Amino acid sequence: MLEVVPEVFHLCSLPSRKPIAYPPVMPGQPNVILINCDDLGYGDLGCYGSTRNKTPALDQLAADGVRFDSFYTASPVCSPARGALLTGCYPPRIGFGSFDGLPVLFPGMGIGLPPTEISLARVLADAGYATQAIGKWHCGDQEYFQPTNHGFDHYFGLPYSNDMGRQADRPSYLPEMPPLPLIVDGKVVEQQPDQASLTQRYVEKALDFMRAPSGKPFFLYLAHMYVHVPIYVQPRFAEQSTNGRYGAAVESIDWATSVLLDELEAQGIADDTIVIFTSDNGSLGDNPPPYGSSEPLGGSNDPLRGTKGTTWEGGQRVPGIVRWPSRIPAGRVSDEIVSAMDLYPTLASVCGGSVPSDRTIDGRDISALWYGDAPSPHEAFFYYWMNDLEAVRSGRWKLHFSKRGVEHNELYDLDADIGESIDVRHEHPEVVARLEALAERARAALGDERLQRTGTEVRPIGHVSTARPLTEYDPEHPYFIAEYDLADRG
Repeated sequence: MLEVVPEVFHLCSLPSRKPIAYPPVMPGQPNVILINCDDLGYGDLGCYGSTRNKTPALDQLAADGVRFDSFYTASPVCSPARGALLTGCYPPRIGFGSFDGLPVLFPGMGIGLPPTEISLARVLADAGYATQAIGKWHCGDQEYFQPTNHGFDHYFGLPYSNDMGRQADRPSYLPEMPPLPLIVDGKVVEQQPDQASLTQRYVEKALDFMRAPSGKPFFLYLAHMYVHVPIYVQPRFAEQSTNGRYGAAVESIDWATSVLLDELEAQGIADDTIVIFTSDNGSLGDNPPPYGSSEPLGGSNDPLRGTKGTTWEGGQRVPGIVRWPSRIPAGRVSDEIVSAMDLYPTLASVCGGSVPSDRTIDGRDISALWYGDAPSPHEAFFYYWMNDLEAVRSGRWKLHFSKRGVEHNELYDLDADIGESIDVRHEHPEVVARLEALAERARAALGDERLQRTGTEVRPIGHVSTARPLTEYDPEHPYFIAEYDLADRG
């Protein structure tokens, strides 16, 4: 049954701030806000060159901190990328390369991220942090896999993608989804929620958490719904956008960021708070959604080649911004290779946490890159599509091996050719040989299914013996929206 959430929220009508006695921050432990968007592309923000969307708050965030131009997510799709961020590991290492043969988790599956994996939230909670997850989870919807079993004190959000609910015009070859659940601490409190209101509700929950008098430093993981399709937005943002619904969603993210930054200033804790902004993978580009509308979305990965779901740069090179006024010099830009996996050991280091010593972590402490010019700690970055190793980058060079199971041998000089348009494989055989050797190390440890290679350092995905969807359609239920009218999926 639906448990009605009592508040009625209206985007951009936050209640006036009342005087609050804020608890002191523990010495030496900065607060952390990690903002992770959904399908936001490299070319969607003004500070990365976009002229389509207005992102003043995010542009200022980059100006006040460090902008990484070679910031990679560990997968070009949701579930494996999010699992990698939370554990500091390549997806195949934690069994997140494939989900019963699918690239992401779906409602009611009996697999997910097990509590035996020590998440970033667990590391920070053990170091004395109050922790809150808000928004999209997508690392398993069964109770055993949910955020409150991974070090988060509380959770409010959608357990998977916002297109995994009941939608109109479902193609016959796609399965019917159960009603989209909104969860509070493991309990479904609403079904088929008004998606246009969710960003506002997420901001409200974030402010409540930031204002709570816990006496602890805080870790807020805000995982936006935007800009994953279907895109529902509040009228104010739709009216001011010059890039349709997509631009309105990007500008909603920018607005949400501005509210959180304003709150930090009001509390007097901006200097002692690390704010990180990124995306789980690249955008779908200026193409129609895979299912639904025939109209271009308005997304951008420019100047990169490829989109979400590919191991071209556009699928995995994403915005990466870090601000920490008391430690990070403003206005810095770095093109060194870094990854969302690096946030795990880096935050553990600067927040007084401990990285587990009983397992391999692929991320590296990149705090030196936050503070000033330093080389990347990565000799190589590996691009996996499911359990296939499709490419490897080392320095300026990127070598491709395959695409969706089909051999694809090309070498690109990313410094000279960021758009991956000119294959220079035959001009640099020594580079090819060096990158092939690096790839062999990854195959030995993590495997390469296309080549029938099994990795020796792969940990099992979590399993539960009984699993069921969190919701079930009931024609008598008083849903706010029984079926979303946009057919866009992807």
